[in-house]
Amino acid sequence: MLLKKVLNKHFTQKQQMVLNQFVNNKDWSLMINYGAVRSGKTIANNYCFIMSLIQVRKLADKDKVKDPLYILAGTSKKNIYNNVLNPLFNDFDLIPEQDSIGNLHLFGVTIILAYTGTIAGLRGIRGSSAYGAYINEASLANEKVFEEIRDRCSEGDGRVICDTNPDIPTHWLKTDYIDNPSKQIISNHFVLDDNTFLSKRYIDTKKATTPSGMLYDRSVLGLWVTGEGVVYEDFDQNTMVVDKAPDNLEYYCGVDWGFAKGHENVITVLGDDPETGVTYLTDIFSSTGKFIDYWVDIAHKIQSRHGDYINFWCDSARPEYVSYFQQNNIGARNADKSVMNGIEFCAERIKMGKFKVLRKCAKPFLDDVFQYVWDPVKGVPKKEHDNVMDSFRYALYNQHKKYDNQIIRNVYL
Repeated sequence: MLLKKVLNKHFTQKQQMVLNQFVNNKDWSLMINYGAVRSGKTIANNYCFIMSLIQVRKLADKDKVKDPLYILAGTSKKNIYNNVLNPLFNDFDLIPEQDSIGNLHLFGVTIILAYTGTIAGLRGIRGSSAYGAYINEASLANEKVFEEIRDRCSEGDGRVICDTNPDIPTHWLKTDYIDNPSKQIISNHFVLDDNTFLSKRYIDTKKATTPSGMLYDRSVLGLWVTGEGVVYEDFDQNTMVVDKAPDNLEYYCGVDWGFAKGHENVITVLGDDPETGVTYLTDIFSSTGKFIDYWVDIAHKIQSRHGDYINFWCDSARPEYVSYFQQNNIGARNADKSVMNGIEFCAERIKMGKFKVLRKCAKPFLDDVFQYVWDPVKGVPKKEHDNVMDSFRYALYNQHKKYDNQIIRNVYL
């Protein structure tokens, strides 16, 4: 009874189920915990990671191995730190020692870091024989790196644990592993409601503000789904196209470079109302066949109207254009072009009613927003009708993105 109370205090019922599998199920060699954001799956895996290291040390002692190896994998060093190492310190007060070649040491086990984002990640683990592995964000891993990690876990029980958010239903992790359970392969599906340590207010707000369709199904329900229909399906022309905006807006711009027909150059001008938090799209400048000096003139006109020190969040694909803007006293900055993160942020603003478009410039936006659709195979937007969509996303996402815990305001470069 006392043990149950302790477990209930620290772990949700779903997490306890995972820990029970880890301890009492001796058959599995691959455990995949997948599902919704903030559902508690990574915490369960982090605890399994600690238990894995303790178990590896015991097995190594039986095998008379002085320096057993374990693989800790993620898309990048930063992600491994944020998702695994930092929580280990915050939740368990554990700080692995680091040696001169970058390996970590904890509980008498050497932990090799492997980066799974590209095939280059194979270099860090080739030739090694490990007692197990923990793969964070497994759906983002290169498939060959994922397979190589599993192959390298040839010592002891060779168990591999991994966690992930859902992706498209045809993703190899789902079709090859989750959809093919066996004694050796087990998986656990987490939904947002599984995390009973979250407040009801947080869960209700998350459900109310998460964009409809694929983003909701993945983020809240933890489903492996692809998008169907338009990307911004919560955009309502009847309520979000307006005749005027407040006078006190804080302005910034997005720039999608282009030249040829079908890939126009687009500059969108947006402004935030500091009192209501509503963003207004106030101008769209779009054209084909225009060289960079033309767009410098457009940017100067925007500055003369809204101030010299506004940000221009630019497509980084043309660094010479960004540099030319800067040479002409335009506050050009390379935009973070993360497609899904940017879309999720913009879609959330739309669903919350925090985005409006002025009627005078609405036509090019409406032409694109109602034709900007998901690719049913890749699970990302099709590269069609995306010029205005990219430009406005660069602006809205980057202006509100947190850098070093500070929101970027208008900064002149």
